[in-house]
Amino acid sequence: LQDQNLPFGPNELRASWDTNLGTITENASHSAPSLDICPPACAAGSKGEPLKRESHRKGSVVNVNPTNIRPQSDTPEIRKYKKKFNAEVLCAGLWGVNLLVGTENGLWLLDRSGQGKVYSLISRRRFQQMDVLEGLNVLITISGKKNKLRLYYLSWLRNKILHNDPEVEKRLGWTSVGDLEGCVHYKVVRYEKIKFLVIALKNAVEVYAWAPKPYHKFMAFKSFRALPQKPLSVDLTVEEGQRLKVIYGSVSGFHAIDVDSGTPYDLYLPTHIQGSIRPHAVIILPNKAGTEVLVCYEDEGVYIDTFGRITKDTVLQWGEMPTSVAYLQSNQVMGWGEKAIELRSANTGSLEGVFMHKKAKKLKFLCERNDKVFFASVQSGGSSQIYFMTLGQNSLFSW
Repeated sequence: LQDQNLPFGPNELRASWDTNLGTITENASHSAPSLDICPPACAAGSKGEPLKRESHRKGSVVNVNPTNIRPQSDTPEIRKYKKKFNAEVLCAGLWGVNLLVGTENGLWLLDRSGQGKVYSLISRRRFQQMDVLEGLNVLITISGKKNKLRLYYLSWLRNKILHNDPEVEKRLGWTSVGDLEGCVHYKVVRYEKIKFLVIALKNAVEVYAWAPKPYHKFMAFKSFRALPQKPLSVDLTVEEGQRLKVIYGSVSGFHAIDVDSGTPYDLYLPTHIQGSIRPHAVIILPNKAGTEVLVCYEDEGVYIDTFGRITKDTVLQWGEMPTSVAYLQSNQVMGWGEKAIELRSANTGSLEGVFMHKKAKKLKFLCERNDKVFFASVQSGGSSQIYFMTLGQNSLFSW
């Protein structure tokens, strides 16, 4: 994803904060998007060190963590982008430094290296979930009226902005994964050199695996039909580097499927709650050989192993009912309530930070990278705005 015609280079990149308006403008002197996109490991950089430009790259490379803006502070920062979307923002994914945004009625690119300009990429299509896989040149989505699983080629999306590649212009810009419709949720799981795609359908779970060249697509691996519970969220774990297990949440609790035998079984059913539950997240705990998980539902989380045994007496208890729960790369869990955002340790469940809202807001987690977390608020009439939070050490903060 390189472009030699961009009007600026890395030495000209800078960021400025409009703190009075509560908005963010990065590299405000230019409006062209930075589409010479480097992989997350390259784009992230490390604190205190400027990003090193790779010798084989041309164009611009933007540091997601610019170090020349302000002195290091332990106080978390929350900023709001100027762009107001007139439909609800449902999902987003970082593409290099830029943000791909999926709404009820289209796909957009928010240029984080320019003046915050927003480019419409696809209109009149609902985007429910997305993941950017830059190394594979694809954007995975659940989208459209029938909730199909569709892959968009990043080179095709890039050309919709730059219009400088006639060959890409001629090609079809997307492909479907199988004939899957009615997708509810999916998860991309990387294990060693394999990329699995586990998909929750209305009454089934499908597992696909990425086939490299000459196929260059996700191919069907396992299918589990007629499940006793309808899956609402799904994940995949590799126990001790050997056994694959699907873990999924339903209105009754959490369940597993042994991939080899195809046998489904209950993992955890919260019988102390009357009626149906809302499963938020299945978090496979690191450094546990894929055998321990934190299952989050309603206003709590429970630690279990992949056989359904409780592994900790501790129950993670949110201060209020979250609308969204996300696991962060820092091995923390974030819960998004209408009055506060809570940050907790994934290992212990202990509270590590609270971000109090000045006004009650309906918030939704979008994506994260390093210490930056992106989320959206839904306002009256269904409009949305996107926020960006930089986590610090002192995490008691009002905004």
